[in-house]
Amino acid sequence: QVQVVESGGGLVQPGGSLRLSCAASGSIFSINAMGWYRQAPGKQRELVAGITSGDSTNYANSVKDRFTISRDNAKNTVYLQMNSLKPEDTAVYYCNADIRQLRNSRWYRRDYWGQGTQVTVSS
Repeated sequence: QVQVVESGGGLVQPGGSLRLSCAASGSIFSINAMGWYRQAPGKQRELVAGITSGDSTNYANSVKDRFTISRDNAKNTVYLQMNSLKPEDTAVYYCNADIRQLRNSRWYRRDYWGQGTQVTVSS
C-alpha cells in the first residue's frame, strides 16, 4: 500500500556529483522524518542524512559540507545532493520514510524502506 522508490545512483569519478531521489507513494496521510542511509560491503548500515517535516537536518560527520538533503512535501520526495564524492562514499544508499496512515478510522505509523540504489565512486 506504500512504496518507497529511490533513483539516481550510478558510477561517478572521485570529485564528481550525484543527486539521489526518493519518492513515497500510496496510502499516505503524512510523512514525518525522512532520511538517507548507506551500507558498504562488510559494514553496517549507517545514517547519512536526515530531515524532519519542519526541514531540520542532520548529517553524518563524514558527509558534512559535501552532501545536502532536502524534501518536497507536495511530492512526498526527498533528495540527496552529493558533491565532492570520494571512493569511501561507495555503498548502497537506502531511503527511509516515517509514514503516518489512516486506515479504517485507525492511525498507523511505521518506517518504510526503499530497495536501495548503488553509488560507486571510482576512477
